[in-house]
Amino acid sequence: MGNGTRPGLSSGAPFVTHPAGIADDAGRVRISRADALVFEARPQHGAPRVLRMRSVRDGMGAANRLAHAVAAVVLLLTSVCAVATSVVPSAFAQGTDAGSTSSSDSSSAASSDAASSGTDTIYTTATDADSWSQIADRVATELADAQADYAAADYSSAYSAAQRAYNQVYVASNLANAISTTDQASYTSQTQLFQTVSKLTHTQGNEAQLASDIAELNASVSASAAALDADSSVANPRDYAAQRLAQIQSERETLDANKKRVNNGKGDRTWSDVASEMVTILDDAYAKTEAGDGRAGSDLVNEAYYQYYEKLGFEKNVMNAISGSRVSQVENQFKTCRKDMVGTTGASLSQTKADVESLKSMLVEDAAELDGGAADSVSPWRRFFASAFGQAFIILLREGLEAILVVAAVIAYLVKTGNRKSIRFIYLGILMGLVASGIMAVILNMVYGASGSNQELVEGWTAIAAMVMLLFTGNWMLSKSSVDSWNRYVSTKTKQSVAKGSVMSLAMLSFLAVFREGAETVIFYEALLGMMSGSSHDVWVGAASAAVVLVIVFLLIRFTSVKIPIGPFFAITSAFMGLMVVVFAGGGLHELIEADVFDGTYVPGWPTNDFLGIYPYKETVAFQIVMLVAVVALFAVSTIRRRRFEKARAAADGTAASDDAASAEPAEPAAA
Repeated sequence: MGNGTRPGLSSGAPFVTHPAGIADDAGRVRISRADALVFEARPQHGAPRVLRMRSVRDGMGAANRLAHAVAAVVLLLTSVCAVATSVVPSAFAQGTDAGSTSSSDSSSAASSDAASSGTDTIYTTATDADSWSQIADRVATELADAQADYAAADYSSAYSAAQRAYNQVYVASNLANAISTTDQASYTSQTQLFQTVSKLTHTQGNEAQLASDIAELNASVSASAAALDADSSVANPRDYAAQRLAQIQSERETLDANKKRVNNGKGDRTWSDVASEMVTILDDAYAKTEAGDGRAGSDLVNEAYYQYYEKLGFEKNVMNAISGSRVSQVENQFKTCRKDMVGTTGASLSQTKADVESLKSMLVEDAAELDGGAADSVSPWRRFFASAFGQAFIILLREGLEAILVVAAVIAYLVKTGNRKSIRFIYLGILMGLVASGIMAVILNMVYGASGSNQELVEGWTAIAAMVMLLFTGNWMLSKSSVDSWNRYVSTKTKQSVAKGSVMSLAMLSFLAVFREGAETVIFYEALLGMMSGSSHDVWVGAASAAVVLVIVFLLIRFTSVKIPIGPFFAITSAFMGLMVVVFAGGGLHELIEADVFDGTYVPGWPTNDFLGIYPYKETVAFQIVMLVAVVALFAVSTIRRRRFEKARAAADGTAASDDAASAEPAEPAAA
């Protein structure tokens, strides 16, 4: 251990180094190593050189820990996004809603050769039976278990048994499909009874009604199974499953082929023509639902939404020429119709029909307004938004401005901190974001038919990841918003640490900002070009004009912000990033709601602002409020800590100045 003179004491009391910091001879720690002590030797008016301590907060460790934490969060969210993108679509495709035959279609195909597990009675496979009557007996066994569990007041187990009877036996064995094909009336009655039985298991006091409905359901299923066994044209469960699998594969190939033909663009059609085609699809969707095939109806609603309303630019044009609130209203109506058809909302057929008719009316009205209606009443602004030039200009400006703001703030920060060499990493992040956007657009077009729920999954999770990075980056910047804090930061060379380590997290932030908007922009331009019956000149001129505006905005933000003094710069940048946290929270969750990852509760009359991430859903509003509180809380804590440290620093500097002044006083002459 080293010895020396404890600074600030005229007596020159000895001190020793200590694992926890600097200690005096009594072992008391005087100054913690957490303050990253830096020692200087300087003469005191001819006096022997003494050590003077300067307390500087070392941000190097904190910066590195922050970079590692952010990288871990981004990696985790990216993994979740990848898993959700690959798993969720198939999960939604299969569904377990009781009112839907298509759940029987997709589930039966998926489980024809798969083992049924997690049940009290384990069957080798759902379709492993010599006759349909054996399947009916399995249904009866599960329903008997449900009735027994209910009698024992184990309502959750009773409900699970009832669900197994429907999903893992009735549907997965293809019995539901076989009955719906040969006797639609019996199938409809049976699915309604299954729903009733499941509902009865939730509450007590339904013993008699439950027993009656289960007996009726067993009798109906047994009779239908016996009729299938007697019908020589219907194969046994094993062979029927093989036939169904082949049929579904053939139908899927046909759908894929049709999907490619649908995506040819708007062409010479008016918006009223497009709306008329959507109306026809919605009519077919309701017809499927009325026939008992709710899942097929829901799929057709998705086709109208993704392949027409989104893909052909109907949504963007309504947003630009009418209002964002109108888009939210129509999107919610699409979602309501879809849920009605799969039985999620418990709506009757009459209510489902009313919802479909309401959606059709909205589409027809909006199309008429987009086409101009009475031409004289259309304002110049709406003519601009409806033109090829206007649409190309607005699409790129809307999608690019958000990314530009984030990237410009990051680059301005690096310039301000003297890390100009690191800007190349930000540009690399932008380039990679553009490349990834193009690749993602191609994948979405090839695999998912473009602009589907999977695109919204990617956009949603990417926005959430960017939100997390913005939250921590903005909070860190705020901690450097005072000149004193910044000087300490620079003096300990933490800026080199940021340049080498945390700059990669900033590059990742620029990548996410570009990637989130890029794929959607590529897809919309592809659709826009498909709409043009003649030359695409106006589209490219509109895109080039928007690009020029974005470049000007970027240059203004960058070179204006660089001239701002240290304190205001970091305070303004932190406030901006806090705002973007709230924007990304609303936008990201909205995309996930549209992708059916989360349910959304629509709030009529609530304003919609796509640029600010404001949408009329209780969940998005609540999430934005939560993130706003988190931003304010983190910023408040950071500000309080910084001010406390500055106060302690000022007090320490004042004490050191007094000690220096005292040590500089000339010594009194010795007495004669």
